[in-house]
Amino acid sequence: MQIIKYNAKNNKISVFDIKIKSIFVATNVLLNNSTIMKKLPLFILLLCSALLCQAQKDRVILGDEQTSEYFPLLKDKRIAIFSNHTGMIGDKHLLDILLENKLNAVAIFSPEHGFRGNADAGEHVSSSVDPKTGVPILSLYDGKLGKPSAASMRKFDILIVDIQDVGLRFYTYYASMCRLMDACAEYNKKVLILDRPNPNGHYVDGPILDMKHKSGVGWLPIPIVHGMTLGELALMVNGEGWLPGARKCDLAVIKCKNYTHQTKYRLPIPPSPNLPDMKSIYLYPSTCFFEATPVSLGRGTSLPFQVYGHPNMTGYSYSFTPRSIPGAKNPPQLNKLCHGVNLSNMSDEEIWKRGVDLSYVIDAYRNLNLDDHFFRSFFELLVGRDYVRKMIKEGKSADEIKAMWKDDVEKFKEQRKPYLLYDEN
Repeated sequence: MQIIKYNAKNNKISVFDIKIKSIFVATNVLLNNSTIMKKLPLFILLLCSALLCQAQKDRVILGDEQTSEYFPLLKDKRIAIFSNHTGMIGDKHLLDILLENKLNAVAIFSPEHGFRGNADAGEHVSSSVDPKTGVPILSLYDGKLGKPSAASMRKFDILIVDIQDVGLRFYTYYASMCRLMDACAEYNKKVLILDRPNPNGHYVDGPILDMKHKSGVGWLPIPIVHGMTLGELALMVNGEGWLPGARKCDLAVIKCKNYTHQTKYRLPIPPSPNLPDMKSIYLYPSTCFFEATPVSLGRGTSLPFQVYGHPNMTGYSYSFTPRSIPGAKNPPQLNKLCHGVNLSNMSDEEIWKRGVDLSYVIDAYRNLNLDDHFFRSFFELLVGRDYVRKMIKEGKSADEIKAMWKDDVEKFKEQRKPYLLYDEN
């Protein structure tokens, strides 16, 4: 028997072969039309159960869920964690799970946006105490060279990394991880990464960072979209000698299960205040460049990184007004009516197809006609190369500029291969 399902969205009929016979034989039901009709509720229940079991089997299992794999490594150790509000195992935080299992969690390192994930971008997050557990939250920057102090490093034996990244060179969580890896290498501390999927892990795009532009928003010689998990990236940092002095970190990674680089993983928790949904995460590689211009990218609205506009832009029907809200207390163009473009209705497929798309920045640049007053020096830190601004000013198209970094993308794909933990296809 076959169940025919009509998919109105795609205007197609898809056929699912259901092995009804095996199900009914298992419950001693004769296969005739009358019996099937009488037993239809039972069949539906069994079918739903089978589909649910298959869905659970195919579900991506995160590194932190696999406690049997890493709890033995934590026995009799003083544990620090690098995490924030995304470090959840089901409905409980990793920190709570460790403490419930009598493991000795003694310290927390929190990245930009803080341990509870509600600080503004770039807002200083000082040392404090987690009010729920009483575990100290240590500063990432209380030592020399933007690393934890010697006093902080002496408090623990092993560092657990459990945090949701979004796979972009200018998203700062990986840079914080690298600083901690360096400190752990210097003080002979082990690092254990509980890996998580990369929501932008299905492609690589953008120029490799020219390291003369190294900064907090560009820490490694990698493309804008590197397509790697934090576990893979940490292995590459070690393997390529990217820590200062080519130091090596004692590193272990608990892999995800049922994940490949073509898995379109949807984040259950927003990773930071201004990436509230998957549309913002998918558009972020293209709209983040507005951070280095006077143009608003929607901070202080319900569509951050999904719109762009400016009070003086003309010829657009869409408008918005940035307001002071939690996570965006003082956004660009605060309380000013901005005219521009709403990208939030683009399909995910179209955004993926475009990849890193400079056409939005080029559109705003040409519309405002500000020449050098349009770009801040921060632009090179974000884009990673000097030629991009120059080509935009020369009137080059987004496609012409994108062609310039094609070789970078292919070079990086080859370079990263030894460090990939998951299939690319």
